[in-house]
Amino acid sequence: MATIGGLAAVAVSHAAAPDAGVLGVRLGGDATETRLVIDLDRGATGKVSQDGSGGRVVMSLPGVDAKASLQGSGRGLIRAWMIDQSQGAARLQIDLAGQGVIKRRFLLPPADGVGHYRYVIDVAAVGAPTASFTARPASRPTAPAPKPLALKKVIVIDAGHGGKDPGARGARSFEKDVNLAAALALQARLERSGKYKVVMTRKSDVYVPLESRVQIARRAGADLFISLHADAGADAKTRGTSVYTLSEQASGRAAQFVSKDDWFMNSSHNGGDNGVRDILFDLTQRATKNRSATFAELVLARADNHMPLLRRSHRDAGFVVLLAPDVPAILLEMGFVTNAEDEAALLDADRRTRFMNGVGDAIDDYFAQQTQVAAR
Repeated sequence: MATIGGLAAVAVSHAAAPDAGVLGVRLGGDATETRLVIDLDRGATGKVSQDGSGGRVVMSLPGVDAKASLQGSGRGLIRAWMIDQSQGAARLQIDLAGQGVIKRRFLLPPADGVGHYRYVIDVAAVGAPTASFTARPASRPTAPAPKPLALKKVIVIDAGHGGKDPGARGARSFEKDVNLAAALALQARLERSGKYKVVMTRKSDVYVPLESRVQIARRAGADLFISLHADAGADAKTRGTSVYTLSEQASGRAAQFVSKDDWFMNSSHNGGDNGVRDILFDLTQRATKNRSATFAELVLARADNHMPLLRRSHRDAGFVVLLAPDVPAILLEMGFVTNAEDEAALLDADRRTRFMNGVGDAIDDYFAQQTQVAAR
């Protein structure tokens, strides 16, 4: 795990639009001093408007693009952070978990094998003031704490296949095109609600390796991952929607998959007890599988209003796109392109939109249910 100025750093939500000024954000440190590093593709000068003394840090980077807003939960003194575009500048907002203030900030140019600029902000804890014998009994009024940052849930939509991989073939379509059209419709539905940050694994007819799709989700800090597909069958009469979640048999494969390049396996447990690491991994994966199963059932309940359900509609498998141990994920087989009725429904823009609106409703249902559970 990399260290910066003696502070351990981990990559979070490292995703941005092509050619964006902000490349990603990394955090390190503890409750005494926490470091936030903004990776940039060019040099920048920061302007601080709030230094943290009121519970929030606000800083702008004039001339830097942040068209793909980034956000994430924090560590140490940082409870949550967000970078968005505001008045021609990238704006950083940090909610503090305790009393803190900016201690230092500086720009690092490309050096020591790092090919981009890094803007570093160190936030240090501020101790509670010592009582004075001459102080007046009445306390001075304090400014109200700022409202918490409204972090949006991150939904990653994966349009299956693409480019050189056409997927299943129907009488009138290739699966890759059906998947992309549905993904774009679901993206529109979610962004229209204003409640979600949507990340697409592809937005055009390009090939994206399966492992890369999972890494896109994990680097984006995804709260949900949904991979859209269209099925194929030897019998043209076979039709219907089904949903896959990760099978028990694939659990071991997931551990092998993420150990190649994974913060969970290598960061906080680097050099530690492998037994503890494995137990934590297993607990995380089981909780994720339970959430995935819940989401799958909600999607099927909504899909039943738009498409017939395949017999035994909730299935399990070891698909690569389901292997992330910490991101609830499903693979939705929307219908069979080898069936004339299913293919016609998936190619009809209005019916496809209604279907994806239903999937969007299932996503709303999922987070509403999670909120209710957390409130108990």
